[in-house]
Amino acid sequence: MTTGQAIVAFLTAQYTERDGVAQRFVDGCYGIFGHGNVAGLGIALKERQDALPYYLSRNEQAMVHSAAAYARARRRLSTLACTSSVGPGATNMVTAAAGATINRLPVLLLPGDVFATRTPRPVLQQLEDFGDGNVSVNDTLRPVSRYFDRVERAEQLPHALLEALRVLTDPAETGAVTIALPQDVQAEAHDFPASLFAERVWRVPRPEPAERELREAADLLRGAQRPLIVAGGGVIYSDATDALARFARRTGVPVAATQAGLSALPADHPAAVGALGVTGTDAANELAREADVVVGIGTRYSDFTTASQTIFADPDVRFVNVNVAAPDARKFSAVPLVADARAAIEALDRALEGWAIGDEHRAEVGRRKAAWEEALAASLKGDGGVLTQPQVIAAVNEAAGRDGVVINAAGSMPGQLHRVWRPGEPGTYHVEYGYSCMGYEIPAGIGVRLAEPEREVFVLIGDGSYLMLPGELVVALQESLDLTLVLVDNHGFGSIGALSGAVGAEGFGTRYRRRDPATGDYTGERLPVDLAANAESLGARVWRVGTTDELRAALAEAANVTGVRVVYVAAEPGDVPGGAWWDVPVAQQSDEPGVTAARADYEQRRPDVRSHAEPARTTRAGSPR
Repeated sequence: MTTGQAIVAFLTAQYTERDGVAQRFVDGCYGIFGHGNVAGLGIALKERQDALPYYLSRNEQAMVHSAAAYARARRRLSTLACTSSVGPGATNMVTAAAGATINRLPVLLLPGDVFATRTPRPVLQQLEDFGDGNVSVNDTLRPVSRYFDRVERAEQLPHALLEALRVLTDPAETGAVTIALPQDVQAEAHDFPASLFAERVWRVPRPEPAERELREAADLLRGAQRPLIVAGGGVIYSDATDALARFARRTGVPVAATQAGLSALPADHPAAVGALGVTGTDAANELAREADVVVGIGTRYSDFTTASQTIFADPDVRFVNVNVAAPDARKFSAVPLVADARAAIEALDRALEGWAIGDEHRAEVGRRKAAWEEALAASLKGDGGVLTQPQVIAAVNEAAGRDGVVINAAGSMPGQLHRVWRPGEPGTYHVEYGYSCMGYEIPAGIGVRLAEPEREVFVLIGDGSYLMLPGELVVALQESLDLTLVLVDNHGFGSIGALSGAVGAEGFGTRYRRRDPATGDYTGERLPVDLAANAESLGARVWRVGTTDELRAALAEAANVTGVRVVYVAAEPGDVPGGAWWDVPVAQQSDEPGVTAARADYEQRRPDVRSHAEPARTTRAGSPR
């Protein structure tokens, strides 16, 4: 076989298995062909389309986004590979590869590379490093990959492929994996061992928590008066949602959610208090400030979750962290349960049999949740005038029902979505906020639609993100995918514009307006750009709406239309109650008058930041004091 053929044959024989259920791990390959991969992987993929479907993208960054979204929708048990040519095709993948690794989603990258023989040198698109003959542009993928290899001889391929699959299928290590493939090596024939192509099952285990740490965690919870669970994406990836729902219902411990974990519990579960942190609800954030024991399950504790480490305000607060990744389990000097989320929840439930929070605190949780829902409902009523972004979100939530998937990534919408969206089923809230990558939304919608064709997919996207990768609408059309895009136009980078105002920069450089010669800034008239017409020109069916009733009617009509549907809305930013502080440093010295006041406010808030470095108070024997 050629090296390209061997890669395709190997990938078609790889399976993951969890809880006795097996599935193909690599379900297809995205790609854009160039001279670096057309004769190697390109021919091999053409020969095996029946076994490994090929998907044509329009941008290499987009295809990696799609693969990451596919892996997320499949609970990391399946993914897509991505191949590019050398040069810009490979470097285009760096941004999305970083997103996959940050969000711990398995994606296999197969970029072409320069000749291993180095005979044609420099080849077209080759970066020449005169201080290191081994460097190519693919080395930009090293820092964003969990595993990186360059196959310069066909004999190296078996080791590279097996190591790649080991990392990709390990929930504690997974992320982007890169195997760089010199274009001459791809096309070379070699006598590979037949055993390389035998069906191989990569078992994804459910590691149990260590007994000693489990006892410590149970003892901490028994002594807690105001415990709180923080549900992260790991709850969903491990299919621990039912276990969490049972545990929270029995014990009454309230559950706050990160961006990745929001659909871990349905919004109508009595213990679900909604979003936590900078984009959190009043109910969740108030309970977090008062919590004396915090149980983090499958969360990285990003700065948005912890409100830059100000949200857990009890001076004696202690942490129990459940995570398959030991570094995350040990954050904040926690009692670490290095374990699968479902296995750990079930073990805690057994260890805490007969224990629950007090009736008074359970009632208080209910009151906080009810007060928040009342405040949210009031904020969504509006005055009957111009639509606000939160009202758009609520209308889409209504159209999505319990099992429709919403997708978003950047701008002001993730913050409002986190508070407004009421999830029904697990995995229906798909907001990429580990990397918050503009342009993720449309490719992700395609990835989720490929992974879960039975679910309706709603892509919520602002004008700034839309303009990053609108060409991927053509991919959805080419694959005959039904996709609903709700395009909210506020004529600029609304989120960062608001932040710019908060730090005294007055929205500098964030408006989609003509440059004003008098000021030198973008303060002139709005640009005459018609994004709805742009989407229509790419083959989408478009509705333009301006009121809540028009929006609801358009969404209802779109549900009965096949293909790519775009509902275009010009909406005001609007506001939703809730939220918490976020550490964005303000200039200590500036000639801008608003900066001084912003800096004074910043210096007042900074002392609230905590390291949470205090260890859990245990004796040497391991029994909490």
